[in-house]
Amino acid sequence: MTGLTLYVGNKNYSSWSMRPWMAMTTAGIDFEDVVIPFDFAAGNPEIRAISPTGRVPLLRHGDLIVWESLAIIEYVAELYPDAGLWPADRQARARARSYSMEMLSGFRALRGACPMNVRRPKQALDVAADVRADIARIEQIWKQALAQSGGPFLFGSFSAADAMYAPVVNRFDVYDLVADPESVGYMERVKALPAFRKWEAAARAEPWVVPEDEV
Repeated sequence: MTGLTLYVGNKNYSSWSMRPWMAMTTAGIDFEDVVIPFDFAAGNPEIRAISPTGRVPLLRHGDLIVWESLAIIEYVAELYPDAGLWPADRQARARARSYSMEMLSGFRALRGACPMNVRRPKQALDVAADVRADIARIEQIWKQALAQSGGPFLFGSFSAADAMYAPVVNRFDVYDLVADPESVGYMERVKALPAFRKWEAAARAEPWVVPEDEV
């Protein structure tokens, strides 16, 4: 099956774009990768030309367009049911979707204080109590999932849930936010994935700088 085009934002900053890109790449799904940078003061008009929301990521499949990270992952999981994007077990799959939805809708304090920035030199950032609460909840999710699955990823093999938390791995790393060995170990396994390394290399090669995301 071919004809999938995934439009993404700056790989250095676009956490939303990274999620479906990581899921599809790690699953071995063939797609065209198109970067539409958002380094314009009022946004890039190219995005509005293809996206009804004026945002990325966006997946095009023939005449169909699908937007929002998790909706894209769900659509691709239906196209490729053998790709393993979600756990095979129904209860595990329900937990994976719950964790993914929590990532989609929550952790606003962490997002605001620590925007994803792949190129940022690792340096500890002093963060407020609400950010620490977000960090604690994410670490709790990781611990629970890893304890139930046995690892190495949240549900054993890499899944959509890991893809949804991949940008957090970057945030925790570059802002030096966690020290727990279990969390750090999980982060190292995600960072070692070929897909993560490929995204990171592309992000470091980008010329664009978005000042408001440079904490």
